[in-house]
Amino acid sequence: MSKKTALIIAAVLFSVAVLFALSVKIAGTIIGTDDSGFVNKEGVGLVEVKGMILDSKETIRQLRYFLKKDSIKAIVLRVDSPGGIVAPSQEIYSEVKKFAARKKIIVSMGSLAASGGYYISAPSTLIYANPGTITASIGVILKLSNIESLMDKIGIKSYTLKTGKYKDSGSPVRAFSAEDRAMLQSVIDNTHEQFVKAVAEGRKLPIEDVRKIADGRILSGEQAKEHKLVDRLGTLQDAIEEAGRLAGISGEPELLLPPKKKVNYMDLLVEGAEGTFNGPLGRATSGMKMMYEAE
Repeated sequence: MSKKTALIIAAVLFSVAVLFALSVKIAGTIIGTDDSGFVNKEGVGLVEVKGMILDSKETIRQLRYFLKKDSIKAIVLRVDSPGGIVAPSQEIYSEVKKFAARKKIIVSMGSLAASGGYYISAPSTLIYANPGTITASIGVILKLSNIESLMDKIGIKSYTLKTGKYKDSGSPVRAFSAEDRAMLQSVIDNTHEQFVKAVAEGRKLPIEDVRKIADGRILSGEQAKEHKLVDRLGTLQDAIEEAGRLAGISGEPELLLPPKKKVNYMDLLVEGAEGTFNGPLGRATSGMKMMYEAE
């Protein structure tokens, strides 16, 4: 290879490296989490939980972000959710409880804050609901399907090897036995009792009072207030103003949002691949999930 050719190749590689570094820098500026202008701002933080609760990581990240900010004395947790999977709901509950032990956290319920949406609200400092908010629905649900007859009609046979009689309980390709039902019901009952205890502890209510309404029923915001499941009737703005007062801010507080999460492109590629291969059949065989969810 001639010296001239080597220099040309080196120049091309250097240019590519510079362009790549510049692209990464621009992307980081656009979607990064730089909050240098936020550090000393005083105001009320806002964390939003919208839709199904399927994962807890992002909500916990935002709560911890505001917890670390000395300038933020209170936040509003806006909940508009029918609930979701049990474990993520419990993880967010735990984080809200930790936050409330150190700073004020005011829940503002939107149109729907039921089941898991109520669960994560219970340990907050104060709960606001609109009169027509749909909330409560203290209960657990496990939905199972059976396609055994369909498989017989189309000539498909399924075979299962297992280590115990309960290992495939709830399988969609075999009959649901009385033993299966009893075992799964015991798990649901235990998880329901965890919900009842969490509400009683979070709301500082006698556990028997909670049990009386922990039958899956939904309540309006007005009804929930009568049962002491919420503290006040009011809007998001009312909750923001109350958070400002509790934080010692005079006048209308500035509402501050957490920085956006950095985008990990490798995670996006992995998630995209999972979405490609996890079609309807993949979702059907992904295992059972107990839900704190309002139907």
